[in-house]
Amino acid sequence: MIRVAVVDDQELVRAGLRTVLGTAEDVEVVAEAGDGRQAVALARDRTDLDVMMLDIRMPGLDGLAALTQVRQLRPALAVLMLTTFRDDEYVAKALASGASGFLLKRASGPELISAVRAAAEGDAVLAPEVTREVIRRSTSGTGSLAPDRAAVLAALTAREIDVLGLVAAGANNLEIAAAMHLSESTVKTHVSRIMQKLQCRDRVQVALLGVRLGVVGS
Repeated sequence: MIRVAVVDDQELVRAGLRTVLGTAEDVEVVAEAGDGRQAVALARDRTDLDVMMLDIRMPGLDGLAALTQVRQLRPALAVLMLTTFRDDEYVAKALASGASGFLLKRASGPELISAVRAAAEGDAVLAPEVTREVIRRSTSGTGSLAPDRAAVLAALTAREIDVLGLVAAGANNLEIAAAMHLSESTVKTHVSRIMQKLQCRDRVQVALLGVRLGVVGS
């Protein structure tokens, strides 16, 4: 069972998330809080938590400030940031501070459940709209490259980053399979997941993005 804490200053939002997550047999909301200070207290006192869903904008101690303290207390706790708007600056800051992902509150029930499951398994989660904006900034030559690079790479697992680097180096699936001691079908799955996570329409875009991010051959 995946044990979840929901932190949002709006009671209706918490109730909605609790209802949606309650439809999954393997997910249980075991704690709630209405502000950042309470979120920090939950991280300190509830050692049974697997995932925390944390609103990014709250009165008093906001989600970003709370995230920093939660990560210090519970480095292994997966934290999904919640927001009602798209803002790549917040994405970069949240991911740089150790967030497991960034979700829009308007996400569908299946998307929320899938995100909780992915976070519990150690995967990073980015809403598609957020991912597109992060990539746009990181490939446009505007803004600071470092936080954008971190945000993009945070969407991938360590193995997917390795695959991305080899794709950027021009390796085909068979060559990647040999280099990483994987089956070719497993490599195809990794490439498909990279394309989906990074909103790339084809392998060429994946390769170009890998080059721009400086992960060639990594």
